[in-house]
Amino acid sequence: MSEDLTTGGRVRPITRWGTPVMHETTKPVTEFGDELHDLVRDMFATMRAAEGVGLAATQVGVGVSVFVYECPDANDRIQRGVVCNPAVDLPQGKDRNLDAAEEGCLSWPGGYSSVPRPDKAVCRGQDAEGREIELVGTGLLARCFQHETDHLNGMVFGDRISDRSRRKLDEQVADLAWRYPEDWPVSPKRDSAPLPNQ
Repeated sequence: MSEDLTTGGRVRPITRWGTPVMHETTKPVTEFGDELHDLVRDMFATMRAAEGVGLAATQVGVGVSVFVYECPDANDRIQRGVVCNPAVDLPQGKDRNLDAAEEGCLSWPGGYSSVPRPDKAVCRGQDAEGREIELVGTGLLARCFQHETDHLNGMVFGDRISDRSRRKLDEQVADLAWRYPEDWPVSPKRDSAPLPNQ
Protein backbone atom coordinates (compact mmCIF):
# COMPACT_ATOMS: atom_id res chain seq x y z
CA MET A 1 0.00 0.00 0.00
CA SER A 2 1.19 3.51 -0.75
CA GLU A 3 2.15 5.07 2.57
CA ASP A 4 0.46 8.36 1.70
CA LEU A 5 -2.97 6.70 1.75
CA THR A 6 -2.76 6.49 5.55
CA THR A 7 -2.51 10.28 5.93
CA GLY A 8 -4.03 13.43 4.49
CA GLY A 9 -7.69 12.47 4.79
CA ARG A 10 -10.58 14.30 6.41
CA VAL A 11 -12.60 12.95 9.30
CA ARG A 12 -16.14 11.91 8.36
CA PRO A 13 -19.13 11.18 10.62
CA ILE A 14 -19.47 7.49 11.46
CA THR A 15 -22.66 5.85 10.24
CA ARG A 16 -24.69 4.08 12.95
CA TRP A 17 -26.40 0.70 12.96
CA GLY A 18 -29.94 0.96 11.62
CA THR A 19 -28.88 3.07 8.63
CA PRO A 20 -29.69 1.01 5.47
CA VAL A 21 -26.11 1.03 4.11
CA MET A 22 -24.98 -0.79 7.27
CA HIS A 23 -27.27 -3.75 6.58
CA GLU A 24 -26.82 -4.22 2.82
CA THR A 25 -24.18 -6.11 0.84
CA THR A 26 -21.66 -3.73 -0.67
CA LYS A 27 -20.71 -3.35 -4.34
CA PRO A 28 -17.29 -4.64 -5.40
CA VAL A 29 -14.47 -2.16 -5.94
CA THR A 30 -13.73 -2.09 -9.69
CA GLU A 31 -11.88 1.25 -10.04
CA PHE A 32 -8.62 1.64 -8.12
CA GLY A 33 -7.98 5.32 -8.77
CA ASP A 34 -8.20 8.71 -7.09
CA GLU A 35 -11.79 8.36 -5.85
CA LEU A 36 -10.97 5.15 -3.98
CA HIS A 37 -7.70 6.59 -2.67
CA ASP A 38 -9.46 9.69 -1.32
CA LEU A 39 -12.01 7.45 0.41
CA VAL A 40 -9.21 5.34 1.96
CA ARG A 41 -7.43 8.45 3.27
CA ASP A 42 -10.68 9.68 4.83
CA MET A 43 -11.30 6.24 6.36
CA PHE A 44 -7.86 6.22 8.02
CA ALA A 45 -8.46 9.74 9.37
CA THR A 46 -11.91 8.77 10.67
CA MET A 47 -10.74 5.49 12.24
CA ARG A 48 -7.93 7.26 14.09
CA ALA A 49 -10.16 10.10 15.27
CA ALA A 50 -12.55 7.50 16.69
CA GLU A 51 -9.65 5.48 18.21
CA GLY A 52 -10.64 2.35 16.32
CA VAL A 53 -8.57 -0.51 14.91
CA GLY A 54 -10.58 -1.05 11.72
CA LEU A 55 -13.20 0.70 9.60
CA ALA A 56 -15.37 -0.46 6.71
CA ALA A 57 -16.56 1.89 3.96
CA THR A 58 -20.18 1.35 5.07
CA GLN A 59 -19.22 2.99 8.38
CA VAL A 60 -18.73 6.28 6.54
CA GLY A 61 -21.90 5.70 4.53
CA VAL A 62 -20.29 4.34 1.34
CA GLY A 63 -21.57 1.00 0.02
CA VAL A 64 -18.39 -0.33 -1.56
CA SER A 65 -16.31 -3.32 -0.52
CA VAL A 66 -13.25 -1.85 1.19
CA PHE A 67 -11.94 -1.64 4.75
CA VAL A 68 -8.87 -0.18 6.44
CA TYR A 69 -7.13 -1.40 9.56
CA GLU A 70 -4.44 -0.36 12.02
CA CYS A 71 -4.53 -3.15 14.54
CA PRO A 72 -2.21 -5.23 16.73
CA ASP A 73 -1.77 -8.93 15.98
CA ALA A 74 -1.31 -11.69 18.57
CA ASN A 75 2.31 -10.54 19.07
CA ASP A 76 1.23 -6.90 19.68
CA ARG A 77 2.75 -5.79 16.39
CA ILE A 78 0.66 -3.06 14.74
CA GLN A 79 -0.40 -4.04 11.23
CA ARG A 80 -1.98 -1.49 8.89
CA GLY A 81 -3.40 -1.58 5.41
CA VAL A 82 -6.42 -1.55 3.14
CA VAL A 83 -8.34 -4.49 1.68
CA CYS A 84 -10.72 -4.25 -1.25
CA ASN A 85 -13.22 -7.02 -2.03
CA PRO A 86 -12.18 -9.12 0.98
CA ALA A 87 -12.99 -12.76 1.59
CA VAL A 88 -12.06 -14.42 4.88
CA ASP A 89 -11.07 -18.07 5.30
CA LEU A 90 -11.35 -19.46 8.83
CA PRO A 91 -9.75 -22.57 10.34
CA GLN A 92 -11.85 -25.72 10.54
CA GLY A 93 -11.83 -28.80 12.76
CA LYS A 94 -8.94 -29.19 15.21
CA ASP A 95 -7.28 -26.02 13.87
CA ARG A 96 -10.27 -23.92 14.93
CA ASN A 97 -9.73 -22.16 18.27
CA LEU A 98 -12.52 -19.80 19.35
CA ASP A 99 -11.71 -16.62 21.26
CA ALA A 100 -14.77 -15.24 23.11
CA ALA A 101 -13.37 -11.73 23.68
CA GLU A 102 -15.47 -8.61 24.12
CA GLU A 103 -16.21 -6.92 20.81
CA GLY A 104 -17.30 -3.36 20.11
CA CYS A 105 -18.15 -1.35 17.02
CA LEU A 106 -17.56 2.30 16.16
CA SER A 107 -21.00 2.32 14.54
CA TRP A 108 -22.67 1.32 17.84
CA PRO A 109 -20.41 3.27 20.18
CA GLY A 110 -20.16 2.47 23.86
CA GLY A 111 -21.48 -1.10 23.63
CA TYR A 112 -19.49 -4.31 24.06
CA SER A 113 -20.48 -7.95 24.01
CA SER A 114 -18.69 -11.30 24.00
CA VAL A 115 -18.52 -12.62 20.42
CA PRO A 116 -16.76 -15.98 19.91
CA ARG A 117 -14.61 -15.87 16.76
CA PRO A 118 -11.68 -17.96 15.50
CA ASP A 119 -8.34 -16.54 16.68
CA LYS A 120 -6.82 -16.87 13.20
CA ALA A 121 -8.15 -15.66 9.86
CA VAL A 122 -6.78 -15.49 6.32
CA CYS A 123 -8.06 -12.46 4.42
CA ARG A 124 -7.76 -12.39 0.63
CA GLY A 125 -8.59 -9.46 -1.61
CA GLN A 126 -6.91 -6.60 -3.41
CA ASP A 127 -4.91 -3.61 -2.24
CA ALA A 128 -5.70 0.00 -3.13
CA GLU A 129 -3.91 -0.43 -6.47
CA GLY A 130 -5.86 -3.56 -7.40
CA ARG A 131 -3.05 -6.05 -6.71
CA GLU A 132 -4.05 -9.42 -5.21
CA ILE A 133 -3.14 -9.76 -1.52
CA GLU A 134 -3.35 -12.46 1.14
CA LEU A 135 -3.08 -11.49 4.81
CA VAL A 136 -2.89 -13.72 7.89
CA GLY A 137 -4.52 -12.28 10.99
CA THR A 138 -3.91 -13.53 14.53
CA GLY A 139 -5.33 -12.33 17.85
CA LEU A 140 -7.21 -9.02 17.63
CA LEU A 141 -6.24 -8.66 13.96
CA ALA A 142 -8.08 -11.92 13.14
CA ARG A 143 -11.18 -10.51 14.86
CA CYS A 144 -10.76 -7.23 12.98
CA PHE A 145 -10.62 -8.98 9.58
CA GLN A 146 -13.79 -10.92 10.41
CA HIS A 147 -15.64 -7.91 11.86
CA GLU A 148 -14.87 -5.59 8.93
CA THR A 149 -15.64 -8.22 6.28
CA ASP A 150 -18.97 -8.83 8.03
CA HIS A 151 -19.72 -5.11 7.63
CA LEU A 152 -19.15 -5.33 3.90
CA ASN A 153 -21.58 -8.27 3.76
CA GLY A 154 -24.28 -6.23 5.51
CA MET A 155 -23.79 -7.84 8.93
CA VAL A 156 -23.05 -6.18 12.28
CA PHE A 157 -21.75 -8.09 15.28
CA GLY A 158 -25.11 -7.59 17.00
CA ASP A 159 -26.47 -10.06 14.43
CA ARG A 160 -24.11 -12.71 15.83
CA ILE A 161 -25.20 -12.62 19.48
CA SER A 162 -28.27 -13.87 21.35
CA ASP A 163 -31.39 -11.72 21.70
CA ARG A 164 -30.65 -11.32 25.42
CA SER A 165 -27.08 -10.18 24.77
CA ARG A 166 -28.33 -7.83 22.05
CA ARG A 167 -30.77 -6.19 24.47
CA LYS A 168 -27.96 -5.63 26.99
CA LEU A 169 -25.73 -4.25 24.23
CA ASP A 170 -28.44 -1.83 23.07
CA GLU A 171 -29.00 -0.68 26.68
CA GLN A 172 -25.26 0.08 27.05
CA VAL A 173 -25.29 2.11 23.83
CA ALA A 174 -28.43 4.02 24.87
CA ASP A 175 -26.93 4.80 28.29
CA LEU A 176 -23.80 6.28 26.70
CA ALA A 177 -25.42 7.96 23.68
CA TRP A 178 -24.89 11.39 25.25
CA ARG A 179 -21.13 10.94 24.83
CA TYR A 180 -21.33 10.60 21.05
CA PRO A 181 -22.54 13.63 19.03
CA GLU A 182 -24.48 12.84 15.87
CA ASP A 183 -21.45 13.70 13.71
CA TRP A 184 -18.90 11.88 15.94
CA PRO A 185 -15.90 11.76 15.54
CA VAL A 186 -15.99 15.03 13.55
CA SER A 187 -17.16 16.46 16.87
CA PRO A 188 -15.25 14.81 19.72
CA LYS A 189 -16.69 12.50 22.34
CA ARG A 190 -18.19 14.39 25.30
CA ASP A 191 -16.71 13.94 28.78
CA SER A 192 -19.79 15.23 30.60
CA ALA A 193 -23.50 15.11 29.84
CA PRO A 194 -24.96 18.25 28.29
CA LEU A 195 -27.16 20.33 30.56
CA PRO A 196 -30.93 20.33 29.90
CA ASN A 197 -32.05 22.61 27.04
CA GLN A 198 -28.62 22.60 25.43
